[in-house]
Amino acid sequence: MTSKPDTIYSAKKSHLIDFVFDEAVANVFPDMIRRSVPGYENIITMIGLFAEQYVQDNSHCYDLGCSLGAATLAMRHHISKRDVSIISVDNSESMIKRCQQNIDNDNATTPVNLVCDDIQNINITNASLSVLNFTLQFLQPESRLELLTKIFKGLNKDGVLVLSEKITFDDTQQREQNIQLHEAFKKANGYTNLEISQKRSALENTLIPDTIEAHVKRLKDIGFSQVTVWFQCFNFISILAKK
Repeated sequence: MTSKPDTIYSAKKSHLIDFVFDEAVANVFPDMIRRSVPGYENIITMIGLFAEQYVQDNSHCYDLGCSLGAATLAMRHHISKRDVSIISVDNSESMIKRCQQNIDNDNATTPVNLVCDDIQNINITNASLSVLNFTLQFLQPESRLELLTKIFKGLNKDGVLVLSEKITFDDTQQREQNIQLHEAFKKANGYTNLEISQKRSALENTLIPDTIEAHVKRLKDIGFSQVTVWFQCFNFISILAKK
């Protein structure tokens, strides 16, 4: 589907509501995330590489918080093992509807089961690859350990989790520097100060980031044998965690 330009926060709003993945966001999501998340395209490409390397015969792959299906399609085009299926989950009906259209227009053959539900309700079984691509940050912090533990238990031996997240920093100077660099990135991609400010306010109560250290410690405490921060650009990271 053709993406519309993201102008959601371009006009001054008298009352800002919390950010939600509604119809308006679904309509502009590819443009929004490309202009907002540094390295997003590279992360999607590498998810395809991870699928090529780690997906096992007769197993499932999970895209938890699949939005329009970018990670799903990356996996789908790099799976060469036998009897593999992808379960892609999102709680936004608008996202799932467009994701289904993207799957229908795709020429790869790995089966994809789209599920409109809260990812916390999903049973993870027989998984060789699970993806949380900028999803965990939208869960309440007290719910994150339970979900990650469920994912770990549902992974097969040598299965992997790809976890991509916006992060924060304990050090004030480091935190402010990375916020400034991220805002400079967004300005370079055409966002105005008003758009940046209004979206930041809308996300304040819904996107609650952790530090790298908190992510790594939690994954190791759960039982992952290898936890690698393989990507970082400013306050955005992606982790590869192997069971």
